[in-house]
Amino acid sequence: MFQKCLGYLMCLCLAAAVGVPVFGDGENDEATTGKETEMTFELKSPSFVHNQRMPKKHAYTGEGENLSPALEWTDPPEGTKSYALICNDPDAPAGTWTHWVLWNLPTDKRALPEGVPTYESLPDLGDAQHGNNDFSKLGYGGPMPPSGHGDHHYNFTLYALDTMLELEAGSDRGALLAAMEGHILGKAKLTGTYSR
Repeated sequence: MFQKCLGYLMCLCLAAAVGVPVFGDGENDEATTGKETEMTFELKSPSFVHNQRMPKKHAYTGEGENLSPALEWTDPPEGTKSYALICNDPDAPAGTWTHWVLWNLPTDKRALPEGVPTYESLPDLGDAQHGNNDFSKLGYGGPMPPSGHGDHHYNFTLYALDTMLELEAGSDRGALLAAMEGHILGKAKLTGTYSR
């Protein structure tokens, strides 16, 4: 038993020495704060609890009403100039699937209403900009996992940024991640599940 524990500790030390992350959430496409997966403020929804099933009304057209869930968050880190939001599904058969891309939310906001319109620019939200999801549409596209595929996880990640982004409406997740690089002060994450 002692030898097994000693071997485990040696593996952990070796992983740390060569820079291999020992613990994490398994996602490799999210921008980081430079603090690995540390969450620096809190994101929640009145519609569902973290790591619990999302209501059917938030599912994609045909299955549900395709309404984006209401979101609420606590005060961001000092120096925040805007927020950006990404929702993705890392369990999709073809790889991580983007469901929502939004940026330049103003810092006086602490919530998003249910059913955010899918316009390029959102005057009621300080002219925040929508990007394209992987359904090739602007704004939110809800869960629509394959039938019998088990629970998929829908990660809503809100980024606190030290700048407003110069990014064209309709840009995709990759363009947003690139634009945010070096500007992330903190992030908050909420996960909902859905299956069919």
